Amino acid sequence: MKIVDLRPGLQVLHPQYGLGDVKLLTEKTAEILFNEGRKTLTEELVAELKPAEPRAKLEGLEKPLHDLIAEVVEVTTEKLNLKVDMDELAPQLAPRWVGGKMVIHPNDVTLTTKEIELDVFFHKIVMVRDNLRVLEQKINAHPKLNDAERVELQYYITKSYGSLTTFNLLFKEKEQNF
Repeated sequence: MKIVDLRPGLQVLHPQYGLGDVKLLTEKTAEILFNEGRKTLTEELVAELKPAEPRAKLEGLEKPLHDLIAEVVEVTTEKLNLKVDMDELAPQLAPRWVGGKMVIHPNDVTLTTKEIELDVFFHKIVMVRDNLRVLEQKINAHPKLNDAERVELQYYITKSYGSLTTFNLLFKEKEQNF
């Protein structure tokens, strides 16, 4: 290795001194803390060092870090056969309701009947449930609410969940019910 490749905190291996942590760098020396004590290594001794931690060199790569990480995760999940279809995790409409419609008839015969596709209605119910869960988490984590206020707000959320249990018959999987 070269001194320019080192940084304070980097763990290195030396054939004679073993494992060490880089502490201080100058233009021509590196001060490293080994098990035997602190050593100041010249450029010649630094050349014998090897990195003790995994390293990656990405020269000429110009892409957002988010995209790079996403690609690494995708390749890793493919290699380990960990691919999960996100549609499988999302709540699904029970088969008997797929393609069905909800029909709302107004009492006033001069008004028109409204039809709503059940998958659209189901999606909206699931969104309400998910938003209630987020609200519940935010209430529990809110730093300015005291316990009594949390309990009161939780009571309203619990009542809302209770009202939504009517729609449990729409869910394919019972584990995803309200």
